[in-house]
Amino acid sequence: MTKSARPPKLHGLYHQYLVDQDTAAFNQGVGGQYTVGTLERLAVVGDRMARRAAVLALSQCADYGSNSCLGRALQDDDRGVRMLAENGIRQLWCRTGTRLQRKQLEAIVALNAAQRHDEALELATKLIHSAPSLAECWNQRALAYFSIGRFRESIEDCHQALEINPYHFGAATGMGQCHLQLHDRAAALECFRRALKLNPNLEGVRAHVLYLQRTLKSQE
Repeated sequence: MTKSARPPKLHGLYHQYLVDQDTAAFNQGVGGQYTVGTLERLAVVGDRMARRAAVLALSQCADYGSNSCLGRALQDDDRGVRMLAENGIRQLWCRTGTRLQRKQLEAIVALNAAQRHDEALELATKLIHSAPSLAECWNQRALAYFSIGRFRESIEDCHQALEINPYHFGAATGMGQCHLQLHDRAAALECFRRALKLNPNLEGVRAHVLYLQRTLKSQE
């Protein structure tokens, strides 16, 4: 009889995190044992618990370089992995650029959250001019445009965000919402389908897809 394989140390670190919810201890433990490259590999080939732990660790510790890894994890067979990937990839989208650019991006996100959209628009425009490769800045400006009723400008910014970051399901969803506001249901359906393909967990988007499919079919 052969001995069963010992679970990786990542299992133990993840189980302990589930018990005490000590993010700092989890990050410290993982950082002392695993490289980002190893975590990315485990996020793909590990067992269910290892994939969950790896995705959580990448969400906490990695930067935008792990975007494609977490983007693929959105398609994982395990619901827990998918949920961790969805939460984590949103954090990753803000971990790009220089330290100053990240702080500016955080400020833009906070302004939009506080519904101070004119200020968010102004700051996002300045940041885009100095750092046009920040996909999340384009997305945040799109959100500001949408919130003040400038839907065509929002669509353009969502498109740019997706050009830079092809995993940005938020931008695809936002573009669909803009097309709905412009009464272009066919274009909205195409955008929502794209968002759902990127992230199958978007139940609200799935509902939009089903509704628009029925509506457009009834008009044929």
